[in-house]
Amino acid sequence: MTAASDASALAAAPAVRLDIWLWAARFFKTRSLAKQAIEGGKIDCNDAPAKPSKALHAGDRLRVRRGEETFVVDVVALSEQRGPASVAQTLYRETDESRAAREALREQRRMQGHAAPATKPDKRARRLTRALGDIDAF
Repeated sequence: MTAASDASALAAAPAVRLDIWLWAARFFKTRSLAKQAIEGGKIDCNDAPAKPSKALHAGDRLRVRRGEETFVVDVVALSEQRGPASVAQTLYRETDESRAAREALREQRRMQGHAAPATKPDKRARRLTRALGDIDAF
């Protein structure tokens, strides 16, 4: 095959905008949140920064960073409509390395526990805090 026929085959293959696919696959609640994440550099497509209008094809690999979690997924199917979660999960396949890394991170956070205060401040402590104002500003 020549380079011209490869380009025409790629153009003929079905494609969906990246921000729409991320919304349809339920990685983000709204399309505008997906667009903000892409523009913020949180989404890589085939190990390169992407734009919201990037044409996504089946077989592409995405790295999605959401909060402390990072997903590495292979696009299996395309969709422009947001459906139930069970249908959305069929649009991609998460790599084994990504799943193992997320589980390890989740277990590490669980072992560290929460950094919550031991007790709730009493009335006197709340008044003192209010009187001092923002003590971190000093």
